Amino acid sequence: MYTLLSFLMVVPDAKNAMGLPVQFYFYILIKSFVIFLAWIFSFKAIKRLPISLYGVLDLSRVLFATLLGTLILGEVMTPLHIIGLVLVSLGLVLLKFNKNKDSDNEAKPIFVIMAFASCVLNAVSGFLDKVLMKDINSSQLQFWYMLFLVLMYLAYIVISRTPIDYKSALRNKWIWILSIMFVIGDRALFIGNASADSQISIMTLIKQSGCIVTIAAGKFIFKEKNTAHKFLCAAIIIAGIVLGVL
Repeated sequence: MYTLLSFLMVVPDAKNAMGLPVQFYFYILIKSFVIFLAWIFSFKAIKRLPISLYGVLDLSRVLFATLLGTLILGEVMTPLHIIGLVLVSLGLVLLKFNKNKDSDNEAKPIFVIMAFASCVLNAVSGFLDKVLMKDINSSQLQFWYMLFLVLMYLAYIVISRTPIDYKSALRNKWIWILSIMFVIGDRALFIGNASADSQISIMTLIKQSGCIVTIAAGKFIFKEKNTAHKFLCAAIIIAGIVLGVL
């Protein structure tokens, strides 16, 4: 529903999205399918994992994005970038060695695997953003990407016979908030990727500062336990992010 609402919000910008070379529709379709799979995995994982744990696990996409950026796009990692990446990795490793017994440790491996699969796919999507924004504008990418996503979700709903309570969804304020954030966040990301000076590895590092929001939400909204350890891990990761963008 929030993907549909987001698409409707960008429809007025459709006039600026036309005139793409034929091959780019195929490339954007691939990006849309990658995100479609990533979100299916992430929605299933986040439903079963504590939000604070999921937020820190999601930081692992930095590792995958860095590999894609250096191996395929030829991005150069400075010493500070490498130190930052090491700190991010350290934060993730410390999370694994938490000895306190709470619901985080009882999370089923399948949902952790889904979370990591989502991270890999999101890193691939970030790579595709960087490549696509060299030749098209943000309006073109956002309009067609969201249209393809809506069509894929519609097909998924029909095939899986997933019931949708549209009236209840439209009355849900969180869906509207998600829709607005989706449009603004993606447009900002696409514009950032259009800059020749931006690097996929650094862009991904910056994006992961959002882990603070998920950990704080876990503590103060969902009343999850053992968030102090996760805040420590996140602090180490944020320190790595700061060094990585210097």
